[in-house]
Amino acid sequence: MKRLAPLLATAGLLATALPGLAASPASAAPTPAYMRQTPAWHRCSPDRPAEYECATLKVPLDYRRPEGRTLNLAISRMKSENPAQRRGVLLLNPGGPGASGLYRPIRANAEMPKDVRDRYDLVGFDPRGVGESSPIGCGELTEVEVGVGGAYRPETFASDVSWARGIADKCRANSGDVIPYITTRNTARDMDVIRAALGERTVSYLGYSYGTYLGAVYSQMFPERTDRFVLDSGIDPGRVWRGMIQAWGTEAEPAFERWTRWAAERSDTYGLGATPEAVSAGFWALVARADRDPFMHYGEKVTGDYIRAEPSLFFDPHGASVVVKSIKASADKAPQPPGGTTPGVSGKGADRKGPGTQSPLRGVRAGGPGVDAGGASEGSDTSSANNATAVYWAVVCGDTDNWPRDPEQYARDAARDKVKHPLYGDFASNIKPCAFWQRPLEPATPMKTRADVLTVQNEWDPMTPLATGQGLHRALKGSRMVLALGGEGHGAYLSNPTACANIPVNAYLSTGRLPAKDVTCHNPPPTPDPEGAGAR
Repeated sequence: MKRLAPLLATAGLLATALPGLAASPASAAPTPAYMRQTPAWHRCSPDRPAEYECATLKVPLDYRRPEGRTLNLAISRMKSENPAQRRGVLLLNPGGPGASGLYRPIRANAEMPKDVRDRYDLVGFDPRGVGESSPIGCGELTEVEVGVGGAYRPETFASDVSWARGIADKCRANSGDVIPYITTRNTARDMDVIRAALGERTVSYLGYSYGTYLGAVYSQMFPERTDRFVLDSGIDPGRVWRGMIQAWGTEAEPAFERWTRWAAERSDTYGLGATPEAVSAGFWALVARADRDPFMHYGEKVTGDYIRAEPSLFFDPHGASVVVKSIKASADKAPQPPGGTTPGVSGKGADRKGPGTQSPLRGVRAGGPGVDAGGASEGSDTSSANNATAVYWAVVCGDTDNWPRDPEQYARDAARDKVKHPLYGDFASNIKPCAFWQRPLEPATPMKTRADVLTVQNEWDPMTPLATGQGLHRALKGSRMVLALGGEGHGAYLSNPTACANIPVNAYLSTGRLPAKDVTCHNPPPTPDPEGAGAR
């Protein structure tokens, strides 16, 4: 991807107040009011299909105090057109954390085959804190402040610490009374409120990216209400959340090696080297050149950190080849005065964009705060970027208490990982706002209950790499996995009409029968765009 001392250690005492915590029959409390709502459906907007309906529910800010402050929860639906075939509802989540899911039923309605579509009312929602669901923010954020962290350099680490502390302070000042409750566990509780409001005994679910972790947590908190669950592009529960960011550093290395082989086989086209070793050496020479003497590329200053800032690029060998060839051409054209720097470009370390530094391909990364598995946010203006950033850190920092609190620990880890994983390891391990976040209100959810769900994974997913998808599969005992060998991009199911994951996922959603064993299918090779990843 795209972000409080535990008070629930005695959770057994709260069983009557918190959904998902069982109470004995003798002491069961009456169903709380928030679980007895009836949605007031209405047409979402005149420019949307008439059958696309919206409503707003009220959910407790703090489920331990259900009579206290509430949040709005915006939901949407498109009903099944075949009541005789209808099984129930299919709740949809596009990822994030921080992405809006309110419009998701429109997309799923258009992409799902009719025999699957007929079985469900498609239900979307904006998770708490997002979009139309009592959105939170962190005040005015610069472009740098909506990034997820920059390269580690000892001489600039103090500014990295200031960046991380500054975001935490801004978020606390602007939304501190709500942020502690913007967590995956509370969003799972909200999902169960939606289920109850729709009058359903169980709920089915399709979640991408962060949505896989949300679905996994729901399956553990509400196992008896979990019906057909598809978790596509997996978050490893054992890595939430620092380990998931660090996976961008470790898992970029195999993708980079695959790219060097691919580019070498096409040396006549890209001119990047005739062997994988030559391609690799040329790339690192380009990084060193940019570090030594930054140059301009399409109006932006290129440094070595700038080139390394998008490890996801190398999960697309064709796109990576186009981009690296283009940057190399700009480097070759740049003047190189002896002992100086490129005219008009300041020297090493100057004008550093900081932790939010972006790479030449701003649109390549199919993830990060507020970006779904389709690679596009459902809102891209300044306010939605601020909202997505606030929710991203609220969840990533507030779900777990395993973030180091000592800035020097980040410096040591980043220095180590810059050596072990030179492409992106230092970016991934560098300091994050979570170092200065308030302690979580409750611990992360253990994955102990059997979950008969279907996990789905592209082999070359840049945001939730194969290793993290496999970690999700291992964590959910009883799950089956569909692995699309050769699959590229973030999101496998319905990523395109020929995606090989479509067949087993459609079969599961139609019948409810999991495959007898894990499924490995082969995606057709992508057809390269002759323009590549743009002219950049």
